[in-house]
Formats: sequence, structure tokens, C-alpha cells
Amino acid sequence: MLSVGPPRLLSGLDRVARVDRVTHLTVHGSQPDLRADELVDLAENIGLRGRGGAGFPFARKVQAVMDSARRRGTGTAVVVNGSEGEPSCLKDTALLLHTPHLVLDGASLAARALGAAEVWLGVTRGDVEQSLRSAIAERGPAAPALKVARLPERFVTGEGSALISGISQAPALPSGRRVRSSDSGLGGLPTLLSNTETYAQLSVAARLGALDYRSTGLPDDPGTTLLTVAGNRVVETPTGVPLSYVLQVCGTGPGQGVLIGGYHGGWLTADAASSVLVSRESIAKAGASLGAGAVIPIPLTTCPAGEAVRVARWMADESAGQCGPCFIGLPGLADDLEKVVRGGGPGALEAVRRRMDAVARRGACSHPDGTIRFVKTALEVFAAHFSAHALGSDCGLPVTGVLPVSKEAPPEVKALPSASSPKALPGRETEPAEKLLVDWTLCQGHGLCADAAPGVIRLGEDGYPQRAVSAVPPELRTEALRAVRRCPALALRLQS
Repeated sequence: MLSVGPPRLLSGLDRVARVDRVTHLTVHGSQPDLRADELVDLAENIGLRGRGGAGFPFARKVQAVMDSARRRGTGTAVVVNGSEGEPSCLKDTALLLHTPHLVLDGASLAARALGAAEVWLGVTRGDVEQSLRSAIAERGPAAPALKVARLPERFVTGEGSALISGISQAPALPSGRRVRSSDSGLGGLPTLLSNTETYAQLSVAARLGALDYRSTGLPDDPGTTLLTVAGNRVVETPTGVPLSYVLQVCGTGPGQGVLIGGYHGGWLTADAASSVLVSRESIAKAGASLGAGAVIPIPLTTCPAGEAVRVARWMADESAGQCGPCFIGLPGLADDLEKVVRGGGPGALEAVRRRMDAVARRGACSHPDGTIRFVKTALEVFAAHFSAHALGSDCGLPVTGVLPVSKEAPPEVKALPSASSPKALPGRETEPAEKLLVDWTLCQGHGLCADAAPGVIRLGEDGYPQRAVSAVPPELRTEALRAVRRCPALALRLQS
């Protein structure tokens, strides 16, 4: 993980890999309690918006829950959406794994202000579940009660009604009903539902106060934000920083174009991506959305059309399958897009456009429309690639999988460097070369590493790796990380 300037959400990770309760209080101090009206005022004063995709104003969510509870004469509930089912996003996972108490503090603060008896955290990963349960145990008995629910790891699990349904031990699928969780959510109660980073930002703001919180970032979009760059690097940066600089800090550039906002987001040309700031307004003016904070450049060495087909197919497989636009429309869209790449002619491109028109605005949830946004902007930004493929002129570039379609790689945690001032980094289009190291004092010759990463590790006749140091090409990084995790002797590690 990286920080552009002094970190806030990632504070403490320059010293430890996981911020436990004692370290958390040492780094951040105690958190004050707020009344409900003070919570609304704070959220309004710092312009806090949801960091999970839609960017809805947090103050309006809180007020809506308060109004509904008052009108109905009921209690309330608080839910943290920690599912993050998209492979290109790892920022919330990083928070829950490495600084979970910041999230728990923010959610507990909101629950006490609203009088909620429980906070539920919906997650999909086993390591995240364990991290949260450990953090809750470190806190001891407290009010509100903090509870964790493990849900299926699917893209649609993160949809609000699906998450609440899963926590309620029903199928974690979108309801298709246009009922706000602020009116009727968990257990039918007015429910404050927001994502992991939102609650972490709230915790930071409650400690700093609105004035100090606004001391960094843009006046109309203050504070810092978390980005997942290239699907594997989590970066905290103040708003207002040029996106090109964040890419440079991560050792990459805009390449052929940049996907912003994840697989429900949109593509920007390399020129457009080089001119925008890290802010919702700047990115929106360029025609994209910051969304869940995923930023993925397409290197000059991979085929963007082929990459888009892989994601379109994965998004079709990840649908709830409850309505025609998902069950029929999205697989059909992936088929049509693949025909384009395989040289289907101009008619194949027109078939893709007709399919998108047929699916748009007809889904039971936002999944079909989000997938269409991804495909539509890909067709615009990489028009030359798609046209050449449709006409049978292969671009000659491989499909290297730079758009991840599995969550094999967890966020990497090292000492947290700060890039507080620009540095003369070379403009590279791919991640810096890494090495896979074998610690011979620990290696026991299980051989699982070669099965997990056959492109990186080969075994000698004695059953041990042939080399102590192996270069890891960027396209094989996921394999290498899988090998590191599978080694029962903990004898492998990645090193930049």
C-alpha cells in the first residue's frame, strides 16, 4: 500500500502490518461520541459521500434513517458493506484486514448516534471475517453489538438489498424492489447502509473535526480517498492530486486508456486520464465516475478488446440470473462482443449496440446497466481496436489478464512509504519487475508452489525449487501470490 502525502486511513501501517486495538488508539486517539444532529452536521460540513460506488451524500442517508424511525416509531440498524465483490477493488479489503478498528469506530459512532442496538458487517472473504472477529474480540463487550456475517463471494452480493438479505440468512440476491434501506432494511428497520471506507472516513472526521478534516484535499471535495490501482495496489491520496501522478507513483502510466470506477465504471482515453484530478467532479466532467475507486490502466502490451470480452463474460456469469436482462441479455452481450473480436464484421459491432439497447434500463438492479457502461465506453475509447478485430485484422497483442476476474491476490502490505512530493519516476506502462524468493531455511519440499505457479517455479529432481530467486513477469503475479499463500512452510515471499 502507498500514501501520497501523510496518510489518514492508513496511519500506523508504516510500523505494523495490522493495526490492533492498542496501536489504533495510540495512532488515532479516542473517538468522541456525537448526537444524531451533530453527526448530520459533520457529514454535511465535510461533504462526505458514500465510497462504494454511487457517491450518495452520507448526511442525507443519516437524516432519512432518522426521519423514517421517527415516523414509524421504530428502532434503527447500521450495516457495513464490506463485500467488495469486484476483483479490481481491494481498498475496503485492505482496511478490514489491516486497520479494522477505524471502520468499527465509524460504524459504532453512527449506531450510537441513531440509537441502533447492532452493527452488522457483511463480508465475503474468510481472512476478512477472521480479521474482524479478532478486532471485535480485542474491543471486549461494548454497545452497540458488533456482528459479522459471511456471505457468498459474488459481484451482486454488494448490492444493498442483496447484502441485507444475506445478513438476514436469506439468499444474497437483489430484491428487485425499489425500497430504500433507510425506510425498511435489516429486520424491516430503518437501516443506515454504507461501505467500509465511508465509515472509516467518518471515524477520522469525528476525531479531527470538520475544519482539520478539510485542511487537505479540494474545497468542494475535501479529505483523502482510497484507490485501487491496476487491481493490486491500494493508494491513499488527497483529492485534487493529478491522476497521472498517482499512476506515476505506482510505477505505471495511462497506457492505451484507463478504466475508472471498476467494472460498473467507464473508460477514459490516455489523454483524458492524464488531464483529470482525483475528484468526483473532475472525473465526471471527463465522462467517467470515480465509483468504488478502482483505476486500471491498459498497458501498451495487451489487447484492450480481448480484455473487455473477458470482463463482459465474467460480469454475465456474476449476475443474479433473476431477470431477462441479466439471465439472457448479459451472456448474449458477451457472445456478441466475442464475435467482434473474432472477426465477425461490421454487423457484429452493430449486434453489440442492439444488444446494449435491448438490455439498458430494464434490469431488476443496476448490474446490467453497469455492465453496459463498461462495454459502451470500451467501444468508444478503443474504437480502432474493435473495428480492426471486426474486419479480421488481429492487433497482434496478447490478452494478458490485466483486468482481474478473480480475487486471488490480497492487498500487499509492506512498510507504508509516503510520496508527499513528486519524484522523477520513469514512465513505465507495467508494474515494476518483482522476484519470488525461496527461503531455504524454511523450504520443506512440499512442491505445492510449482502446482500453484507453474509459469514461475520449476522443481528440481530432488523435489525442491530449482532457483532461490525467480523473476515474476507482471502477467504471472497472481500465480506467484497464489504460490506464496499455499506454501505451508511460509518459505516464499514476493520482493520488488
